[in-house]
Amino acid sequence: MPRLGQKYPIDVEVTSKPIAEYQTDEYFELDLPAAPAIMVGEEIVVEGTDVAEHKLEAVICRHLGLPAPEPPKKGFLGRLFGK
Repeated sequence: MPRLGQKYPIDVEVTSKPIAEYQTDEYFELDLPAAPAIMVGEEIVVEGTDVAEHKLEAVICRHLGLPAPEPPKKGFLGRLFGK
């Protein structure tokens, strides 16, 4: 994420706490996503799992009103196995 913060005019804020703090009533009252999560503005991109860098970059571009980034090029194995 820091690399995307350098590539686009956005502020990247990382919040890290012990998992027990994310499971309190006070945290749920904040109406924030379940950790781990990524938010862009008020949009929850993903919660409770990882996200592909291209998807995150596409959400950032949409948030900034920029054109979507080109999809990543498939490597040899990706083309071979159709992934």
